[in-house]
Amino acid sequence: MNGGRKLQKLRDDEGSADRLLALSDGVFAIAMTLLALDIALPGGLDSAGFAQALRDVMPKVWAYALSLVVIAAFWRGHYQLFQCVREVDGAVIRLVLLGLGLVALMPFPTTLLAEYGDLPQAVSIYSGAVAVMGAVQLALTLVLWKRPWLASEALPDRIVRNDVLDLAGTVLVFVTAVPLAFVSPTGAKLWWAVLIPLRVVTGRRDRRLRMEAQRGADTP
Repeated sequence: MNGGRKLQKLRDDEGSADRLLALSDGVFAIAMTLLALDIALPGGLDSAGFAQALRDVMPKVWAYALSLVVIAAFWRGHYQLFQCVREVDGAVIRLVLLGLGLVALMPFPTTLLAEYGDLPQAVSIYSGAVAVMGAVQLALTLVLWKRPWLASEALPDRIVRNDVLDLAGTVLVFVTAVPLAFVSPTGAKLWWAVLIPLRVVTGRRDRRLRMEAQRGADTP
């Protein structure tokens, strides 16, 4: 019996929320760095060659900026999700590792989008990659919501529902863009912009709900 308790204690230490969050921060940082590795100009160019090379590299800059915003948004959501989490179990660890694996893979669809952004396959793969990332984070949010004993303090249901709505909207937009890319790659990329007003609305609501929750916690 004592051996079982020691084994359980060891497993809890190895799966602590702090260590998992530190690992997540490292993977997100590396993924963001890898996005920029393809952005470069050849040396020894004359004025005309420089201007042409600069035009040629702009799709890579655009794809980098887009993926940076996407990864940063997922990192912010991941960080907020774990602010109140004290312990993690096997299901949480597996979902986090799956999500980190997808984040680490993002430089690949980003390169496809930069170099073949006019092809439906490239736009579809990029859309699918972001949709799957969103689906995993959505699943992680729901799992943590249904495991309040893992948190030091439970988030109000209204905040969690708003996070679920935000992630579900992200997944829906990018899933819809997958078949749309085969109709019009440009139309699919424009469709991504639907997320902007959605994120503005859910972001404002999130800030309001968190401020209300904080005021409630400060009230004796």
